[in-house]
Parts: sequence; C-alpha cells; structure tokens
Amino acid sequence: MFSDLAANPMNPANPDEGTPVSVKIRERITAARKRFNANDNIAEFIEPGELEKLLDEVETKMQGVLDSMVIDTANDHNTRTTARRVAKMYLNEVFKGRYVQAPAITEFPNAEHLNELMIVGPITVRSACSHHLCPVIGKIWIGVLPNEHTNVIGLSKYARLVDWVMGRPQIQEEAVVQLADLIMEKTQPDGLAIVMEASHFCMSWRGVREMDSKMLNSVMRGAFLKDANLRREFLSLIPGRN
Repeated sequence: MFSDLAANPMNPANPDEGTPVSVKIRERITAARKRFNANDNIAEFIEPGELEKLLDEVETKMQGVLDSMVIDTANDHNTRTTARRVAKMYLNEVFKGRYVQAPAITEFPNAEHLNELMIVGPITVRSACSHHLCPVIGKIWIGVLPNEHTNVIGLSKYARLVDWVMGRPQIQEEAVVQLADLIMEKTQPDGLAIVMEASHFCMSWRGVREMDSKMLNSVMRGAFLKDANLRREFLSLIPGRN
C-alpha cells in the first residue's frame, strides 16, 4: 500500500515549503480580514521563527535593489553587506513597531485619587515618512488628566508606547491619533492631550529641501477638548511652546 506521496512523488511533503514567508504572513492577515498598512502592527500574524526568515527575504530583495541601482557590492567593501544591514535596520529597529507585540505595561489603580494635570515630555520621536521612508525626528508632549478610576502607568511606559507606535512608517497626523487611542485605552483618563513637533527629512533632504521647516500638530480628548482653560494650561506648560 503506497502512501499518497509515494503514489504521486510530485506532491511535496509540505505544500508551504518554498513559499516566501512574507506571502504566508500576508495570507493570514487577509484571511482574518485585517489591514496591513505601513503603520499597522502585524505581530499577531507572525509565527515564532518567521521574523528571522523575513529578515533573510528582505536582505535578498534589498540586494536586488542595490543591483538595479548599479552598485557593485561584490567589489565595493563599503556596500558588501549593506543589504543585510538595511534589512536588520528596517525589521529590528526603525520599523520594529510593525513586527513586535506592544510593550508590557504595568497598570496601577489610582489609589490616591489623583485628579490634577500631569505632563510627560519631551519624549523623542524616531519615525519615518511612509511616502519616502525618510526619517521623521521630533518630540512629543503628553498631558493626562486622571480620575479616581484611571489606571496609573510609569513615566517610562509613555516613552515605550511612543517608541512602539512611532517605530513604523507613519504620517504624523495619523501617528498622533494612534498614540492617543492607545493611551486612552490603557489609562482611561478624563482627558488626554498630545502635541508633536517634528522635522521631516522628506522635506529637508529631498524635494524643496527646506531645512528649518517643522510640523506641529495636536490631539485633544475628553476634558482637554471641552475645557479651553485646561487646554491653555497644558499648552502654556510645554517648554518652548508657549
């Protein structure tokens, strides 16, 4: 009695063998009817060990980009391992926020019933424009108005959340909204305010090459949206922004 494999040697033992890992991940996301935009986190669809395989795949394709740009990486000692370095930079560093789960955030009850304005910042932003993959570098200030039911998190945890959200190809306007949604979910305050100021290398490094231009935007939620005095207090307390 022959097995199906013995009867038909053309059938592979593993039908997925040889399929690029990026295709497998994309198929899982599509089957779940989820997005995989540049600023989305897709960590839940990546299985153990696949990130390393994805790194190998990106390296191969990045080498193809260098070849198409007519860069002799075989003889140029400066670019011999550039494809690998770029792949590691994208997956493990600057776009890490797409491929890893959210940082663990320990939440504490508001035992002292704190209800006064708290401001955290400036927190350094390191991101990239999703139009040209050019760096976006700047600062963020976060204002929180807690209530007795608010979950209190450590100051450093705000920086970790900022790093996770901003560690993806982003548009600044969308990035600040994503961060606000995340902090509201984690802490449930009466009010939340976020201000971001950043330099965009897609404007200074290319295009019009305007070196001094920056983008400044804000998101106000809850009490900050309704109370003009609270909003003014927050904005007046941001160093250099009043």
